[in-house]
Amino acid sequence: MTSDDIIATVQGLMPGVIADLEELIAIPSIAFPGYPEEPVQRMARRTLELVREAGFANAELMDVPWGHPPIYGEIPGPPGAPVVVLYAHYDVQPAAVSQGWTTEPFTATRKDDGRIYGRGAADDKSGIVTHLGTLRALGGKPPVTLRIILEGMEETESNLEEFVEAHPDLFDCDLFVITDMGNLVVGEPVLTTGLRGDVSCTVTVRTLDHPLHSGVFGGAAPDAMMALARLLSTLVDDAGDVAVAGVTGGTWPGTSVSEEQFRADAALLPGVETIGTGRIGDRLWAKPSINAIGVDITSIADSSNVIHPAASAKVSMRIVPGTDPKAELAALVAHLESHAPWGAQVEVVPNKTAPPFLCSTDGPLVTAAQRAMEAAFGRAVSEVGSGGSIPLLETLRGVAPRAEFVLWGPEDMAGSRIHASDESVDPEEIERMIVAQTLLLKGLGSQEG
Repeated sequence: MTSDDIIATVQGLMPGVIADLEELIAIPSIAFPGYPEEPVQRMARRTLELVREAGFANAELMDVPWGHPPIYGEIPGPPGAPVVVLYAHYDVQPAAVSQGWTTEPFTATRKDDGRIYGRGAADDKSGIVTHLGTLRALGGKPPVTLRIILEGMEETESNLEEFVEAHPDLFDCDLFVITDMGNLVVGEPVLTTGLRGDVSCTVTVRTLDHPLHSGVFGGAAPDAMMALARLLSTLVDDAGDVAVAGVTGGTWPGTSVSEEQFRADAALLPGVETIGTGRIGDRLWAKPSINAIGVDITSIADSSNVIHPAASAKVSMRIVPGTDPKAELAALVAHLESHAPWGAQVEVVPNKTAPPFLCSTDGPLVTAAQRAMEAAFGRAVSEVGSGGSIPLLETLRGVAPRAEFVLWGPEDMAGSRIHASDESVDPEEIERMIVAQTLLLKGLGSQEG
């Protein structure tokens, strides 16, 4: 089966692949606490059916102590062939109307630009259908031992790391293919070789025993919200770089992003400047970033003329590959505890540590993936990083230390808007990724494990 044969086969499969994607987008598989569980369970059952139909006849919803189950299956390959694990996830982010959607989030909508819009269209139901298309292109009979793991709680508190640690034999392999990434721009192939990690904490600032009349006491009694704002402002310098002592940063050695491209991708408003220093690639993938991702304080609708006695914020900091999450979080906590203005009382509660990840690119299987991607896209492959975090990867590395990692997928940075309103995917990008994965597996079939 030549490359041209594979390309033609995949083209013929695409109507069914897109139909599957549209069906899966319609299932609001939000695994966050407080959301109904039935849609997530329905998504798991339907995805399992599709996985079995594609060739993983023994796939099952795996038993887990808590949360929604991962889907796991295996197709044994010829003796001595490499063992490859495919990964994607079937849960999605919430899709509040307040985000500014111009389409119904859980109705797949094709716009004039050819893209398919809907929550999960890119992240990561496109990854699922990429795997389905790959299996169909191979006739359900891959030339390697192929395993699949589809997670049900990637977007919230994951249970898959515990599952991996409890069943390491299921993940003992030569190559992990993580199809939850994408190119910077549609049609320009990249492999993601580094991911930032994530640490977070909740900081509460207190200045008073109880609320006070802002006219009677204002000007002498400190407002907790103002104190919190001043404290948060110390986390970055005037340029926007993280100003927390002891937090690590560096430079990105691979392909970067132009200022113009980034401004367009991020949809910065006219006149708004980018923050930080160095190349955009340095700022996104090799330097830390910090954000207050939530604030608890009186809403405008409920406001009155009072000075606030307390205010809280959840602070998230992205950390760079090669760093210790516990040490980075400790530095953030120490900064918050020591920089409050006006003697305000500060309480910091650590929430999360998610490790960064760095891929080796000199292994034979990664080299094979580069060749397959180059053939599928018709151009050379670059290396980029990602500001996103996948803590699972370090757990997988721990149980399969010999394994190589390929991180790719159809989620282009320029247009997909994952986690945001009007999430979308380019169907041609899915097609190219199916071709790339099929070529990769075909090529590995001639290699010894």
